[in-house]
Amino acid sequence: MKCLKCILFLVFFCSVSAVFAQSSSELRRRKEALTREIESLNKSLNQTANNKNLSLKEIRALNAQIRLREKKIGIINSEVKLLDNQISDNTNTVRSLQSQLLKLKKEYAAMVLFAFRNQSSYSKLMFIFAAQNFNQAYKRLKYLQQFSEYRKKQAQYIEGTQKELNVKISELDRNKKEKSEILTDQQKEKRTLGIQKNSKSKVLNSLTSQERKLKQELTQKQRESAILNRAIQNAINREIEEARKRAEAEARAAAAKAKAENKDAPDYKPVASGSSILAATPESAKLSSDFLGSRGSLPWPVTNGMIIEDFGNHTIGRNVTTENNGVDIKTAPGSAVRAVFGGEVAAVQNISGSYAVLIRHGEYFTVYSNLKSVNVSRGQKVTLKQNIGVVITDAIDGTTEVHFEVRKGATPMNPAGWLAN
Repeated sequence: MKCLKCILFLVFFCSVSAVFAQSSSELRRRKEALTREIESLNKSLNQTANNKNLSLKEIRALNAQIRLREKKIGIINSEVKLLDNQISDNTNTVRSLQSQLLKLKKEYAAMVLFAFRNQSSYSKLMFIFAAQNFNQAYKRLKYLQQFSEYRKKQAQYIEGTQKELNVKISELDRNKKEKSEILTDQQKEKRTLGIQKNSKSKVLNSLTSQERKLKQELTQKQRESAILNRAIQNAINREIEEARKRAEAEARAAAAKAKAENKDAPDYKPVASGSSILAATPESAKLSSDFLGSRGSLPWPVTNGMIIEDFGNHTIGRNVTTENNGVDIKTAPGSAVRAVFGGEVAAVQNISGSYAVLIRHGEYFTVYSNLKSVNVSRGQKVTLKQNIGVVITDAIDGTTEVHFEVRKGATPMNPAGWLAN
């Protein structure tokens, strides 16, 4: 029983260590990814550091860098917490193993003393022959054999426990060293974050003199956004109307067939309008369900990129505000844009010299805009990760950004919650 408890104890702590290693590895992976994104943004900001005329894109890049660094600090805090838990667990394990080792050594010492006192063959024979009957003599013989075997096993348990104790002590030392390094990294990131926030404050304070220029940029951006929204809305309305007409035609045909066959059929009722009609057929309903089931695990529309502007309303300075129905993703020049899910191309639009692609996934739609060229056309079926075009690079400031949206019907949804981390 003692041996079984010892084995279960070691198995438990090995499993805890495996879980810790997995969690720690995931946090490290996320931290390294954020570090790469921050470094990429640093390069972009350094290229425009000497530009006295601030732009909305530069301010967005600075905001994105601060946001990423705050996320990195959050991950570092999680790493510290995870290490604290592991240090506590390892400390408890070391104490338990030390107590267990002490107990095993005491038991072994008692056995050695007993064996020393009864080491002569004569004493063992007298112990066996002093039995009252043959059955008792046999049991005494087996007892002596088992005692010898148990003593050997006890020595093995002591050796194994000592090794496990040494391993846990080494692991505890590594945990403490790693925590010290992470805390140093945390302080460095906090200092850098403070510097960046001060820099952002200076930039925002200087916006007063350039507010007219920023509003001009914003007006142009809002104009392009309005054109895109109208194009998306018209395309979705067209999809809804076509689906409604098909459903009506099928309903009329079914009613006419029932009447011709002299069967009772319900009176024809016009098909209701709305985005739900897009999932009226079994095929569309399955596509909608599959797309919804992929929430949080959709691939990114570009193989390498970072979100430079989030979904929703944003305030820059005191009087400049923007609204984003999707996310803007910064990527490398010449990057291919790919479909995040299988579906059918509902529209391809030219928006102020760049292209936008709308793909239908049952009742859901994904939007890919700011493309230099496209490889698909309306009505074409596309598959997961199929190349649909190439993102455009701004000729003025050299930035390369793709705008991505997710909609249920015509209602915009936050794409960040749909894309894989």
